[in-house]
Amino acid sequence: MNKSAYIKLVNGSAQTEITLAEVKKLFEHYQHMTSLTGQQLGWDYKAAAFPYTMEEKEQGGIPYLLLNGNQTQLYHYLIVGVSQEEETGLHYIQIVLPEQATHGDLAKANEFCKYLAKRLKGELHLFNGRIIYYNPRK
Repeated sequence: MNKSAYIKLVNGSAQTEITLAEVKKLFEHYQHMTSLTGQQLGWDYKAAAFPYTMEEKEQGGIPYLLLNGNQTQLYHYLIVGVSQEEETGLHYIQIVLPEQATHGDLAKANEFCKYLAKRLKGELHLFNGRIIYYNPRK
């Protein structure tokens, strides 16, 4: 697949800058929320909602999160990084679907993108090129 989605922190977002550590905390919060839902339902919803392990990696001096799939038939891996646009100075989160990504990875990546964009009130640029605005537009 080898596609990317972006969550841009524009004017009106909950914050204007983001670090990889903050993204990792947002994913941990997502896992906590899904584990609480699982307790209410009586099954391990967290494992189904977040079927990845998170590893902090670095390549060429650029840090990123590698989400490795726990269920190799359904999920391979996703790559998550943060950066800043040179022209506008906007900070953004990038989620990359590598070539080996499955349709399960795509579905989970879309779900994670929507969660992050909603929490940050950002501008979500999906893998298919469409844009969802989670911030109040003036």
